[in-house]
Amino acid sequence: MREKEVDARIKSLAAEVSAGRQAELVEELIETALRLGRDKATIADMKLFNRAMREMRFAASVFTKFQGRRKVAIFGSARTRSDAGEFIQAREFARRIVREGFMVITGGGDGIMGAAQQGAGAENSFGLNIRLPFEQRANETIYGDRKLINFNYFFTRKLNFMKETHAFVLCPGGFGTQDEGFEALTLMQTGKSQIVPLVLLDRPNGHYWETWRRFIHNDLLGAGLVSQSDFHLFRIAQSVDEAVAEVLKFYRVFHSYRWVRERMVIRVNRHLTAAAVAALNDKFDALLAADRIVQTEALPEEHEDAGIAELPRLVLTPHKRDFGMIRLLLDGINESETEGARAAGAENAQQVGQSDAPPASVTEGF
Repeated sequence: MREKEVDARIKSLAAEVSAGRQAELVEELIETALRLGRDKATIADMKLFNRAMREMRFAASVFTKFQGRRKVAIFGSARTRSDAGEFIQAREFARRIVREGFMVITGGGDGIMGAAQQGAGAENSFGLNIRLPFEQRANETIYGDRKLINFNYFFTRKLNFMKETHAFVLCPGGFGTQDEGFEALTLMQTGKSQIVPLVLLDRPNGHYWETWRRFIHNDLLGAGLVSQSDFHLFRIAQSVDEAVAEVLKFYRVFHSYRWVRERMVIRVNRHLTAAAVAALNDKFDALLAADRIVQTEALPEEHEDAGIAELPRLVLTPHKRDFGMIRLLLDGINESETEGARAAGAENAQQVGQSDAPPASVTEGF
């Protein structure tokens, strides 16, 4: 069969379900599937690719309905007992973060996962369950819910955790918890995924994550296997209050970012003052590969992001070799003075100056 005839058929099929850029991507997906046949791929490979694609498609169809809400992934041991302090913490953190408008994602199992699901409630949570011959089963809270997604492959499950999550909270756990934590750190460290908060939650005076941090510091950093700035990619918290505050602080001014070729386009919730932008340029000059950080409106290349087109942008060209420093930049943005905050401060100062009554004495009432 001639290539042009195949192309015409592919275009016709894609046009039946989509249009524009989406149609182009559907065409590429069909063409890739056909090339597997032409390459005489093994049945085992074809089954793997087919099942992986089906899992990813189904998961995307579930998450798409909730695109408007940020989500926190909570990891921890499936073996944690319900009377353990870590269980109680995970349940309380999930309850508190949902109250702030977030949804919760867990592995769908028992232990820490079940605790988080209890705290969030089924209506505010997702369970990404993995089919195992032992131990892992859906917890009672999420069992039967339409947001419980069962995966055959760890890699498709991990992909969904990474692409759908706006913050990670890790409670003490075993190999799986460590695996998910290192996966997230590796992808953020190398720029292959978005930088988001990664909080290591321990009980008060607990030593699980501090022991882990010492290993990273003494053995990995000491041997030159990681960089000092990589430590900016995670935080240790020993209370639910600290963990909740860390997640909320990250999105105080910062909204999201994307790359337009070599430029990093950071969306912010409010305009920064000119002084705040100048301060960021001074503090993070070594991070910039070219030009300066400038505040602007949405770029023409962001036309697909129409839902957030009104947000101000900070545009810069950073070196892509130190994402720990980019995390520090995002922290700096969140600590910056915004136009709204400055206006509110001026208004408050004016109101105080116009008040007829003198300020109350600090000793009044004693």
